[in-house]
Amino acid sequence: MKVGYRTIKTALGTPIAIWIAQLLQLENFVSAGILTILCIQITRKRSFLTSWYRFSACLIAMGFSYIFFELLVGFNPIAIGLMLFAFIPVTVRLKLTQGIVTSSVIILHLYISGDIGWSIIWNEIVLITVGIGTALLLNLYMPSLENKLEDYQKRVEENFRVILKEIATYLREGRDSWTGKEMAETEEILEKATSLAFRDVENHLLRIHNRHYHYFHMRTKQFDLLQRMLPLVSRITPPSKHGGRIADFFDELSEAVHPGNTAVLFLHQLNDMKEEFREDELPETREEFEARASLFHLLHEIEQYLIFKSSF
Repeated sequence: MKVGYRTIKTALGTPIAIWIAQLLQLENFVSAGILTILCIQITRKRSFLTSWYRFSACLIAMGFSYIFFELLVGFNPIAIGLMLFAFIPVTVRLKLTQGIVTSSVIILHLYISGDIGWSIIWNEIVLITVGIGTALLLNLYMPSLENKLEDYQKRVEENFRVILKEIATYLREGRDSWTGKEMAETEEILEKATSLAFRDVENHLLRIHNRHYHYFHMRTKQFDLLQRMLPLVSRITPPSKHGGRIADFFDELSEAVHPGNTAVLFLHQLNDMKEEFREDELPETREEFEARASLFHLLHEIEQYLIFKSSF
């Protein structure tokens, strides 16, 4: 069984928050641990936002509690229902819905107190600060995702090489023994890698550009093009002069799948190849015409594939 960092932080933060609350001799000190559990998040950005939402919602809940319990209805169960009936829509309107559960803990503390004075208000503010603050401090440390992202990158690039090689082989020889497992595998890797890269973005609050996120976004768009290329390739009956020329081009592309940017050179080479095809003799039969149309469509898709890489 693998224990994640979030579990470790929760197991450490909960007793720490309770211990601090006890040292400060706060009423309902155990609730500091509950607040810490609720505020442990998987990214720094989410942690800061969650802490802000919960803290703000708790302050608003104190105000509503005073109005309903002390001024309007009194300390009875009906007052809790009426207060929540008014409080929840306000938090939704202010986009603080993540703080509703946390606020409920504070509301019940104030209800049990039977008298909302400055001492109980101060107790709850310190309790909230300890619980949320402990979680916030623990969430400042996030494990590096660099190695995992680099591993995903290598696996995607290796699969891209295989896919391009297999397309080249089919165009040259017509051999279709390829199982296509790299397509399904690449799609799964890209989904995981993009999600992980987004987590990496949220872990760097001051970094504007995230290389991994943009990289996997680019590869996802290229992969969509590769998926569109396969039906086009299947319509081409090898061997053909143009098919062999494109097969050589795919072979060269497969050798150049890496983070570096050589796409501009291939775009020039592709334009030259398109000009050669245009100057060639026109097809004589319907089959030749359809095959030529598929080849030109394939060249267009390859061009888009290279444009995505050159933009990255």
